[in-house]
Amino acid sequence: MAELGKTQTLRVSRESPIGVFLDAGRLGEVLLPRREVPEGCEVGSELEVFLYTDSEDRTIATTRRPRAQAGQCASLRVVQVNHAGAFLDWGLPKDLLVPFGEQRVPMREGNSYVVFVYVDKPSGRLVATSKLERWLSEDGSSFSASQPVDLFISARTDMGYKAVVNQTHLGLIYKTEVLQPLKIGQKLKGFVRRVREDGRLDLGLQLQGQQVRDDLAGKILDHLEQNGGRSSLCDRSSPEEIYAAYKVSKGNYKKALGGLMKQGKIEIHPDHITLAAPSVWRAARKPVPGKKDSR
Repeated sequence: MAELGKTQTLRVSRESPIGVFLDAGRLGEVLLPRREVPEGCEVGSELEVFLYTDSEDRTIATTRRPRAQAGQCASLRVVQVNHAGAFLDWGLPKDLLVPFGEQRVPMREGNSYVVFVYVDKPSGRLVATSKLERWLSEDGSSFSASQPVDLFISARTDMGYKAVVNQTHLGLIYKTEVLQPLKIGQKLKGFVRRVREDGRLDLGLQLQGQQVRDDLAGKILDHLEQNGGRSSLCDRSSPEEIYAAYKVSKGNYKKALGGLMKQGKIEIHPDHITLAAPSVWRAARKPVPGKKDSR
């Protein structure tokens, strides 16, 4: 079934001097303008098109790909503001309207905003809103801690950053979790830090726990071996230096160093770390009688 605001494959039902008409089921025949008709297209051909409404509110097809489809979020730039609302550039000839009532804050020409695209039922038009909570769920009870998710930064708050989760939910990244500069509209990978009692999602950009520190320990050893057994990154290094090298927090880095030192694999100095001498390593890793060596 053909849907407004979606990319789909439709069959050519007839040709016309102004283009070809596609069979869009309950939406009737939809025009694909002549300038967009691919070479060799004929009656019976199947074309992948996006359906939207033109300036006269007629359903029309295009082979172009908009920056967002119905049911998706995107960061879009305002190209005009008039009596109807703000109009956004979403990559199609007709700009996307955000009515004044759907603007969380008054939109200004030239600025970009994160919006959700949907079909307005009363008018049958494609429009957008920056009031994301009207369309995205804040109940993340179906998620689980440590679950990998796709994040889309939507707003900055006093506590951190709001983010769209998997294009379906909203969550919060606390500023204490942010170890890198984030921008509104930025897409990145993350994790569910915690599902709160009220179902809201606390998000993180890196996992915690022993497995993460074990993986990090291996990377630290590899780095030392590739750099003559010495590194200037130590437990006194800045969080920014550590993140630039390993994409982890300073806390996780220090825990990984502590674990490697206890195993006798490294030595920690005031301003650097080194690989431990093999004899020290073997002594530290000497198996306890009756206990299986985990090396």
